Amino acid sequence: MTCFIILGPTAVGKTSVAISLAQHFQTDIISADSRQCFRELNIGVAKPSPEELAAVKHYFINSHSIHDEMNAAIFERLALQWTHEIFHTKDTAIMAGGTGLYIRAFAEGMDDIPSIPDHIRDSIQASYDQHGIAWLQGSLRTLDPAFYETGEINNPQRMMRALEIVIGTGRSILSYRGGTQKERPFRIIKIGLDIPREQLYQQINERVDKMMQQGLADEAAGLFPMRTLNALQTVGYTELFEHMEGKTTLAETVQLIKQHTRNYAKRQLTWFRRDPSVTWFAPSDTGSIIQFCEEQD
Repeated sequence: MTCFIILGPTAVGKTSVAISLAQHFQTDIISADSRQCFRELNIGVAKPSPEELAAVKHYFINSHSIHDEMNAAIFERLALQWTHEIFHTKDTAIMAGGTGLYIRAFAEGMDDIPSIPDHIRDSIQASYDQHGIAWLQGSLRTLDPAFYETGEINNPQRMMRALEIVIGTGRSILSYRGGTQKERPFRIIKIGLDIPREQLYQQINERVDKMMQQGLADEAAGLFPMRTLNALQTVGYTELFEHMEGKTTLAETVQLIKQHTRNYAKRQLTWFRRDPSVTWFAPSDTGSIIQFCEEQD
């Protein structure tokens, strides 16, 4: 039994490749995207279209509410349950997404994190309340640069958690995620998708423009009263929330969403490029990807 993981930066084309692969092997897809699981988020998280969802069964799409707790440990448990379900009738499973921490948790497992003294947590919260998100980002850049590069630097709750762990234990939170690799009762083959940087950035910019045309601003307006929820601390929504608070013009907001998405894609690539087990392809080369998988399976 084999699980093929399709990974890569946002907007590179993972969904299309995953669906082609799933249809070839007549199997299902597990999403490894930390935001597409939320029912209330649609346009801003670039979910597969209704037609794509109808073509192949997807797990972890529209499966949770923004009010539900979700993290890498929960994803690990759920994804293992889903692969077990898929392997009950099929020899192959597909996972696709760009959330590096979730993919690592699924592939390698997670270790238990020691409890952190309350005074450390309280001190970090107080500093964040006083100095804002820029202070969190700067602190993590200095104390835990590895976490800083994971792409979670627009999420205050996760940044505060990472900071309290590195201060309280002297170790990066990442060292607890897969520090002791767990055995899986199936093979994992990672397939990375990449294109020239200029092309990727153009696709990101075009996607943001399309999202705005599809009504992203209206979607964000409906979520504005819940903007402090952890699930909504994500690119595309946070910028629009700030616009609604009068901090930016709409034109500035669109440019910020594009810039922050490009920055996120760069951090995703940095994260995935460090993994020597990834075999890289262009997303347009579906035939070679299928042939590679056939040879591995």
